[in-house]
Amino acid sequence: MKVTQEKLPASQIGLEIEIPAEITKFTYEKVITEIAQNTSIPGFRKGKAPRAVVLQRIGVDRIKAAVVDELISDSLKKAIEQESIPAIGNYQLRSNFEELVQQFDPEKPFVYRAAVDVPPEVNLGQYTGLHIKAEEVKYNPEDVDKLLRENQEKMATFVPVENRPAQMGDIVVIDFEGRKKAADNGEGEILPNFTAKEYQLELREGKFIPGFVEGIVGMNLEETKKLHLSLPEDYPQKDLAGKEVVVTVTLKEIKEKELPPLDDEFAKEISEFQTMAQLRESLEKQFREKAENETKYNIHNAIVEELLKHTQIDLPKTMIEEEVQSILLRTASQVQSYGLDVKRFFTKEMIARMRENAKPEASRNLHAHIILQKIAEKEGITVSEEEIKARCEEIRQELKDDVDETKLEQYVKSELTAEKTLQWLETHNQIELVPQGSLSKENSQPQSESQSQPNPETEG
Repeated sequence: MKVTQEKLPASQIGLEIEIPAEITKFTYEKVITEIAQNTSIPGFRKGKAPRAVVLQRIGVDRIKAAVVDELISDSLKKAIEQESIPAIGNYQLRSNFEELVQQFDPEKPFVYRAAVDVPPEVNLGQYTGLHIKAEEVKYNPEDVDKLLRENQEKMATFVPVENRPAQMGDIVVIDFEGRKKAADNGEGEILPNFTAKEYQLELREGKFIPGFVEGIVGMNLEETKKLHLSLPEDYPQKDLAGKEVVVTVTLKEIKEKELPPLDDEFAKEISEFQTMAQLRESLEKQFREKAENETKYNIHNAIVEELLKHTQIDLPKTMIEEEVQSILLRTASQVQSYGLDVKRFFTKEMIARMRENAKPEASRNLHAHIILQKIAEKEGITVSEEEIKARCEEIRQELKDDVDETKLEQYVKSELTAEKTLQWLETHNQIELVPQGSLSKENSQPQSESQSQPNPETEG
């Protein structure tokens, strides 16, 4: 079998394969025999019909198509082995199948063209001695106070107020009725869905329609007030959007939030700690680690972005499609974890759109993975079996489900190698830490991924 190779774009190898006439004829005769043995023809016992009858009954073109299909399937596998081609994914036929069928002659050699994807060539550019900027995330003590305040708010009690007007932050109970403003500035017809009794509202900026909360602030119990307001342009009822209205409000109740004190009892209530000092210390540690982890992520992300500028990789479609599939599977798993119906979420139209949208992310992921893998190979960066086993055990404990051990070990080895390579690159390049947000404003680097909020119930 004669095989001629040709290098193609997108990490493909083009193949022109010539099958000798004797193999072509042998395959032709074999296919006819198999069809004859498995075809029932009226008037003949199964497998006993004459050759001419079989050809007439089945049709010469259908038989030729079956022969061509078998020749391609068999010869392509042998050609890849013969030429020691590291093919990935399925082959692509570059010849026209219908033309191959029409031109097929069992007495002559069979020639066709195909292409296979192969691992991409990596032309590593500069990866040491680079000057790389990354955003530094600094620990902010106010984050601890903010989190404690949020927990105070959750545990707040509401105490009735009688000796003062309503103010921002209060919870009020009101009756209200909205009417269109008449041409003479009076009140017109009642607005549908704009009337309520015993309606509870928290007095916060941005609540309800503009001017409504501000109009209630300063009102006293049992006071009735008319508010002249304009409905926003994006008001759900399109016929009322932007219209002027008169809302009559009667204040029935005022309640103020009473926050629990930040004492040891509060610490015991919201965490496993016995004192507020212990809780604060734990939260401070968590927020410091969070800032350090985000800074580390920013550094590694900046290193990858810089490496992408210096390295050329022509990715094959097979690898991109596999990575796109992985992204969709992760998305499906996340959707399922939210308790949503995956089948309803992943419609045919949605999947097609998600596939297209995932391609840039898939391409970047693959570029980064291949570059780090190549640097690790070149610099002799490896991970030990002990390290792999330890991380695998951590993941098993987290998942608490059966996992494919081979795939888990491959994943862990890849992740640990990438981690070590990034740490190596961090020490072999000049990293300049800049204030958080400064690079994002310049659109020169994506912001760091948001991290999970520290949990008061988790010991540092």
